[in-house]
Amino acid sequence: MRLLILSIVLMLATSVASSQSSAPAPKSGARAAEEAHRQEDIAKHRQMARAHEDAAKCLEAGEKESVCQERLQAACKGIAVGRYCGMRHAH
Repeated sequence: MRLLILSIVLMLATSVASSQSSAPAPKSGARAAEEAHRQEDIAKHRQMARAHEDAAKCLEAGEKESVCQERLQAACKGIAVGRYCGMRHAH
């Protein structure tokens, strides 16, 4: 019985030690910058998606297309390229 308990404790200790050592390594400077850029792109895509959703709701509400287009352009200023808040990136 003692041997069984000892082997279970040893197994658990090994499992805990291996899970702690498999933590992700710190990112290098280049990888951290790349990840920051990626997160920025994700945020911009979400902001563009919200702007397009708002434009769709504007049109559904019966507003003139020119009014909705102006709102879309204002919402996308600085995050997208082109007249229609395009998904091309402004690099």
